[in-house]
Amino acid sequence: MADVVMPQMGESIVEGTLTKWLKKVGDRVERDEPLFEISTDKVDTEIPSPTAGTLTEILVQEGSVVAINTVVARIGDGAAAAAPVEEVQKTVPEPVVAAEVIAPPPPPPPAEGPADELGAPVSPLVRRMARENNVDLRLVRGSGAGGRITKQDVEDFLASRQAPPPPAAVPVAAPAPTAVPAPARAAAAAAETAPLPRIEPAKTRVEPMSIMRAKIAEHMVVSKRTSAHVTTVHRVDMTKIVRLRERSKAEFQQRYGFGLTFLPFITRAAAEALRHYPVFNASIEGTNILYHNEINIGIAVALDNGLIVPVIKQADEKNIVGLQRSIVDLAARARSKQLKPDEVQGGTFSITNFGSFGSLFATPVINQPQVAILGVGAVNKEAVVVDDAIAIRSMAYLALTFDHRLIDGALADQFCQKVKAVLEGWSDQVL
Repeated sequence: MADVVMPQMGESIVEGTLTKWLKKVGDRVERDEPLFEISTDKVDTEIPSPTAGTLTEILVQEGSVVAINTVVARIGDGAAAAAPVEEVQKTVPEPVVAAEVIAPPPPPPPAEGPADELGAPVSPLVRRMARENNVDLRLVRGSGAGGRITKQDVEDFLASRQAPPPPAAVPVAAPAPTAVPAPARAAAAAAETAPLPRIEPAKTRVEPMSIMRAKIAEHMVVSKRTSAHVTTVHRVDMTKIVRLRERSKAEFQQRYGFGLTFLPFITRAAAEALRHYPVFNASIEGTNILYHNEINIGIAVALDNGLIVPVIKQADEKNIVGLQRSIVDLAARARSKQLKPDEVQGGTFSITNFGSFGSLFATPVINQPQVAILGVGAVNKEAVVVDDAIAIRSMAYLALTFDHRLIDGALADQFCQKVKAVLEGWSDQVL
């Protein structure tokens, strides 16, 4: 019998939400086959099975917030017959969220509490949605097993509540007929033929955040509250790299099977600067500075429903080909929910390429517990002064956000100048 545990999806992550089981009790699973989905502020991904066998127990239900290393299921060797799903679920106590971490069930609340009057257990996610939207769960019809109320049931209830039905007509005794003057009859006829008043459509739509979006929001607020954010912006001449890329990209694509972008050049230059200024590759723990020996650079990847930062380990040891390969691989697997837990852990510095969406520069938020993040703007041709003459050059803006608790402005500018020098002095022959 093998335990399946909630993995740690980042060094600052202590919990995650189990959003979906991809297998049910009694199903055969293979090693590394997707078993369930989780969502945190850093990743929304599938978790593979640690071993092959038969899923014998599910200990945590969908929608539950679970602490890392908590046993969520068990996998047997398949020799014993698996219990039916309903029977297993009945034997599993409903997890209760305490500070959004799975804890043992508390003593039953007083009889007058509305949760006790429900016919089936309610997940912490459903309870939280009900509390935030002022929903009496006794009024919600459950569509889950045994009448269990699901997240979709609460959303359907909220949608129906936004459009209340018209009030029922109250029967009124008809008055005795009386003679109506001609002018009054004319006014009544005109009222019957007049157009009905226009009903304005609803001006707002309520939609709960996804789990990943809610966690991202929480992480961003914590970062702004933790670090003293300051951003410095430097302009860099990318002309040499643009020319090298234009000359090499067709052959590069043919030889390696993926395209050549500007991002590996930026990553390589950042790794050089991190070696020269190791305080940017550090973190703060209380009043101590933790200098990291490895240069592990996180690359922000935009998803349809959020953002994720997979990490290139030992980035300073890779050349342009190796960096581009890692970037393409991590981005593709991030968007298909195939990242492994250790691939979003251990980052010591981050890069976000908002230039790929046309932005010139921005002020990125530090990815805790790191102390700096480099933002890269779009590469555009501009008229600039070179040796007292106007020339057309390919220019970009680098925006470095740093934690002013540890790093001063002068040092941040020196770091940017080092990145700038590497990029502007790139050899035309070096990939």
